[in-house]
Amino acid sequence: MKDSRGTSQLSVSDRAAVIAGASAIRALAATWKFRTVGEETPAALRSRKEPILFTLWHGQMLPLLWFHRNQGVAVLVSEHSDGEIIARILEWMGYALIRGSTSRGAGRALIGLMRALREGNDVAITPDGPRGPRHKFAPGAVVAANRADVHIVPTVAHVDRFWRLSSWDGFVIPKPFARITIAYGPATRVHATTPREAADEAPRLEQLMAETAQAACAS
Repeated sequence: MKDSRGTSQLSVSDRAAVIAGASAIRALAATWKFRTVGEETPAALRSRKEPILFTLWHGQMLPLLWFHRNQGVAVLVSEHSDGEIIARILEWMGYALIRGSTSRGAGRALIGLMRALREGNDVAITPDGPRGPRHKFAPGAVVAANRADVHIVPTVAHVDRFWRLSSWDGFVIPKPFARITIAYGPATRVHATTPREAADEAPRLEQLMAETAQAACAS
């Protein structure tokens, strides 16, 4: 799947920002060292050709998206003001784009998410994005997982040295030569008959993310 918007929509300054951002990420990421924990979970699902819904916290996007680049994953991109620059950088990393978010534009996001999964694509969402609260599943994210009826794989990154921005999500930028552990939690599904029942699953999914983070830190 491909996003229908072209780079011609970007202003000259925004295009410059995309080029500068991509160049900086490439140079920095070339020094990072990765290891994985629980990689057998997504590997088994992919071997059976079952689409995966990866859930990752908004503040950990950079190392996680870099590690999973060029793997045919579709990413939910919010429609807030700086979303277009982020979208172009994600395209440069090899991601397909789904427009909308689990809060704003949720209906459009759900349609795009379902289409991507039906086409056999893995999808990544940040259930606490685009505005938080940090490390809390938005109800829309849980409803989307329920409607998609695919396996959810909690995915987290532990970085041994990093800069943390003073943003709501505590956005993490790994420092040069950082060692990064990517951890995958157990695959799970949301089984609910109503949106309210689905939203009640949020604490369980948050706990799975927390346990996966603990596994990453302990490794």
